[in-house]
Amino acid sequence: MSTSVAIEQTLKQYVAREILDGKDIGLDADTPLLEWGVFNSLEIARLLGFVREHFGVVVPLESVTAEHFKDLRALTALVASLKG
Repeated sequence: MSTSVAIEQTLKQYVAREILDGKDIGLDADTPLLEWGVFNSLEIARLLGFVREHFGVVVPLESVTAEHFKDLRALTALVASLKG
């Protein structure tokens, strides 16, 4: 399994469990998370904490943009790039 696939699966599980409380919305890599109102500022802060704890990377403030949080594909790419 590639690193990006593993990151995406981990993020998907986190979002489904912690943010959506297990509610099935057909979450996939292209689900428009911001457009559908899945993320608010508190949820993004919680997600940033999870990314820091689980992946060992800190997302710089300048990277906390709609472009990086629009869907799991963009978020996965951000985390993968920070992991190097």
